[in-house]
Amino acid sequence: MAQKTNTSVLFNANCPVCNFEIQHYARYAADNDLPIRFDDLNTDARAEWGIDADTAARRLYVLHDGELTSGIPAFLVLWKQMPKYQWLAKVVGLPGIRQAASLTYDHALAPLIYRWHLRRMRRQTSPASD
Repeated sequence: MAQKTNTSVLFNANCPVCNFEIQHYARYAADNDLPIRFDDLNTDARAEWGIDADTAARRLYVLHDGELTSGIPAFLVLWKQMPKYQWLAKVVGLPGIRQAASLTYDHALAPLIYRWHLRRMRRQTSPASD
């Protein structure tokens, strides 16, 4: 009997960093029959989320039991759903560590990865110069 998906992840498969990490989680979830769905924001699946592509490309989003989270809180929700990563959710969720991880993600990692994404997208859409 198939499990009902109660956790969904919205990620940017066009981002090499994002795609590498999320595909690892997706393989783990599939191998362990975990009820987690992974939606690429570059597909029609994004319409179900009600989040525009630019907003979605800025950070990770997780919908679990009807509650939408993003950033480090989203990672915590995702990790808690995967037995192999529950220890990581506990550690990163500790007071102090959670705040430091959120600050690092919100003000350094996510903006850096997003700017890299925009640069890649500009290069893909600009005409080739001779």
